[in-house]
Amino acid sequence: MAMFGRADVTSGGARSAGGNLSFIGHEVTITGNIGGSGNLHIDGRIEGDVTASSLILGTDGYVRGNIVADSAQVSGSVEGTVAARSLVIEATARIVGDLSYDAVSVASGAQVEGRVKRLTRDAEPSLKLIASD
Repeated sequence: MAMFGRADVTSGGARSAGGNLSFIGHEVTITGNIGGSGNLHIDGRIEGDVTASSLILGTDGYVRGNIVADSAQVSGSVEGTVAARSLVIEATARIVGDLSYDAVSVASGAQVEGRVKRLTRDAEPSLKLIASD
């Protein structure tokens, strides 16, 4: 498959939740919403909403908009709401906005300004705080 060949392009970016990874590098700025059912890694800047099956927001990544994902790992900065069934917030993360989750892990040093709530009320509570030495 060629780097820019038609075989590499699908309507959602990645082929499936277990499929290929789509990557947005640190030199890229996107204005507009991004949506797909695949896996997405963002090190660049997004001015818009992001929807993905699995999302990794790298240390240098920035999203000004809402994030919706089945699983999300946030190491960068978010100005907007984050809704994910499984949410991992790393020590370098800076989030200004509300969080919704089924399971969440927040590393010591992470900064979150906003409300925090579970997506499903009948789920077993799963808030895990991680302290560093």
